[in-house]
Amino acid sequence: MTQFDDICKEFEQLDPATFGAILREKSASVLSALSAITEDEETGAQVFLDFILMSMAADGKLAEAEFNLIKPGLEAFMGQEVPFEEAKRIFNKLQLNTNENKNVVDFMVDLLGQVSPQMKIDIITVCMLICAVDGRISGKEKAWIRQLIAE
Repeated sequence: MTQFDDICKEFEQLDPATFGAILREKSASVLSALSAITEDEETGAQVFLDFILMSMAADGKLAEAEFNLIKPGLEAFMGQEVPFEEAKRIFNKLQLNTNENKNVVDFMVDLLGQVSPQMKIDIITVCMLICAVDGRISGKEKAWIRQLIAE
């Protein structure tokens, strides 16, 4: 097993309280840094959302645990309750896929080259947390994370 696989295993085994604490801490710092880099809070939030959505889409399916992470924001945006099955339908219709959205992935990788080493670690940590929320980081999700690391 590689060091990367060991780190993935650690993320997969995080208890919910630790998972939530790390995600909140890293998300706040990443969102702040992306807003500063883009010089626009709205654009920074969109870039952050792109990282989250691409992490969720890395394995090609929306897990219920992933949905539960975005559910409050999605429902606030939609102005109504969104059941998991409806979210899956929307997710599939959007065809979010890291292979088919090469321009978005290229932008993300380029952006990682512009941030500090610590911020790069924080962004990748958030992406790994999103991938691990269902208790497993799949091979496709690992490939997505490796793209970000390889920058």
